[in-house]
Amino acid sequence: MPIKAVLIDLDGTLLDTVPDLADAANAMLAELGRLTLPVDAIRDFVGKGIPNLVARCLGYPGESDTIEARDALAVFKRHYAAVNGRRTRIYPGVVEGLQALRRAGLKTACVTNKAAAFTEQLLASTGLADLLDMTVSGDTLPEKKPHPLPFLHICTSFGIAPAEALVIGDSRNDVAGARAAGCPVFCVPYGYSEGEDVRDLGADAIVGTLEEAAGLITAMQVGL
Repeated sequence: MPIKAVLIDLDGTLLDTVPDLADAANAMLAELGRLTLPVDAIRDFVGKGIPNLVARCLGYPGESDTIEARDALAVFKRHYAAVNGRRTRIYPGVVEGLQALRRAGLKTACVTNKAAAFTEQLLASTGLADLLDMTVSGDTLPEKKPHPLPFLHICTSFGIAPAEALVIGDSRNDVAGARAAGCPVFCVPYGYSEGEDVRDLGADAIVGTLEEAAGLITAMQVGL
């Protein structure tokens, strides 16, 4: 089926947000009297939302509902609100790719597990909000990636079938969610894949940049 919309991950796909996330995480750890962590370690914790990131910084294997984790989450959010966007950068090819997709008449959406308050601030400050038709954040719906609901919700809003929505992400979460929803999926190799090689995740293609993805999508459309 022809592609009518492209649904794109935020952290590690559109934006390099690790510098700010690491600053906030280490400020949280220092305030709690814990040892700070190397940026590369924190990078591997990104992808399943801020509660998961905080829990893993504390030594839990994943999102935790303990009193310690809840208290730490509040501390992290306070620090992250102060630095969100300060050192975040748009990846090369992202603006060009989004512009190319819009010229091709495709809808664009951002699908992230980051809370809306932080997502909206980032998209506005980087100017990417103007190149997106819709955003679904981690607290927009009752479920978040890798659950298929965020992808299916956007497809319903756009009035298209899941097979007409191509997902672009950087991790197993994106691939698993896309597959569960029935969407084709591309991966970029430069993001946050929790230490996994994206070539092992079963994506339909690995694309070096969003601009490259836009070119490939356009070529696919011509071939249909």
